Amino acid sequence: MSKTLAVAKWEFVEKVKTKAFIIGLVMMPLIMSLFGILPGLLTKSEEEQAKKIGIIDETHFISPQLQTQFYEKYKLKDGSPIYQVVPIVDSDLGTEQLKVIASAKLTSGEIAGYFIIPFNVVDSGKVEYRSENVGNVRDQERFSRVLEEIILERRASTAGYDPAVIKKLTKDVDIKTIKVSKEGTEKESGFLDTFFTGYIFIIMLMFLVMTTGQMLIRSVLEEKSNRIIEVLVSSCSSRELMMGKILGLALLGMTTVIFWIIILLGVNIASPIPFAGFENIVLPLIYFVLAYLMYVAVFIMAGSTVSTEQEAQQMTQYVSLVLILPIVLAVPVMLNPDSLIVKILSQIPFVAPTMMIMRFSVQMPEWWEIGLSIFTLLITIWLLMWMAAKIFRIGILITGKRPNFKEIISWMRTE
Repeated sequence: MSKTLAVAKWEFVEKVKTKAFIIGLVMMPLIMSLFGILPGLLTKSEEEQAKKIGIIDETHFISPQLQTQFYEKYKLKDGSPIYQVVPIVDSDLGTEQLKVIASAKLTSGEIAGYFIIPFNVVDSGKVEYRSENVGNVRDQERFSRVLEEIILERRASTAGYDPAVIKKLTKDVDIKTIKVSKEGTEKESGFLDTFFTGYIFIIMLMFLVMTTGQMLIRSVLEEKSNRIIEVLVSSCSSRELMMGKILGLALLGMTTVIFWIIILLGVNIASPIPFAGFENIVLPLIYFVLAYLMYVAVFIMAGSTVSTEQEAQQMTQYVSLVLILPIVLAVPVMLNPDSLIVKILSQIPFVAPTMMIMRFSVQMPEWWEIGLSIFTLLITIWLLMWMAAKIFRIGILITGKRPNFKEIISWMRTE
């Protein structure tokens, strides 16, 4: 045990003093802030200058109402309107000729885009929008909402109803979301804080596994290349060496996680609107540790079999693909956390930790699911550690030729 602790201490002290570790310790919270806060700020921020939107209005009654409603609803910080409606009209020209004029204005930058409102828009409800940037969903949504109001009022008037009454009856409903736990406690919660609670843990796990995993592979690879590994093995057993590396890097990882969590908690408390909830943090941390140990075992096996930097990078990329999968599935899991496929994925070892962490932030799974997934992970970790010890014992002394799958199986069979 003393030799294992000596290896662990050496691994921890050597890695914690590196510039890469110190930079990564600070960069992760900054990256999380950028990924979490910046998109929201960019989405919510208003334009700094007004936009001119052209209108080819075949009905001749919609464009004046558009102009009036936009002036009232959407304004810049100085009080001036965001949108300036530019009617494109000419009594001597048809719609096709007006399109040519509008396209020329669009190309010259005089207008940001233009709508074509057909004469039968009240019946069809179809409008065409042309612009160089059709990805601005916010502008299109605003125009769509105002057009719907105008068309609805026109339909109501034509049918003999009072537009004011119809507008009052069709007023939008504002839904306030309250998250209720199985114990009956209630808390106001929205999409963002529910999403980021699980998302933060997954990003931290991915970043931690990738950084410490690479450190582990590079450490073993460097020792194999410099033939230092032979001196180490002559001083301690391969099992002591492996466990020392795992313990040292685990301490390094836990130090990093504790530092990140303290920063995130501080920012979350100081923020006027908390971006994540950390009330039930114990279960996510348990899965976090189990996932870390599982992936460390994988990196040990990978580091024992590679002999070059290129092979090490390939191994790291393969593991990263498995870690990225839950991020891709994050939104579907939030929409339907109790679906059969999500429950099945929650029991598959290499994706179970991240899937369960995401489910905790949305809706607490059944206790039998939690118990079964933890039991499966423990069995998987034990099996992977056993395999890693067998491969590590022989692989650390093999240089040059990369072993094939058959040779690796024979290593695990040796006593």
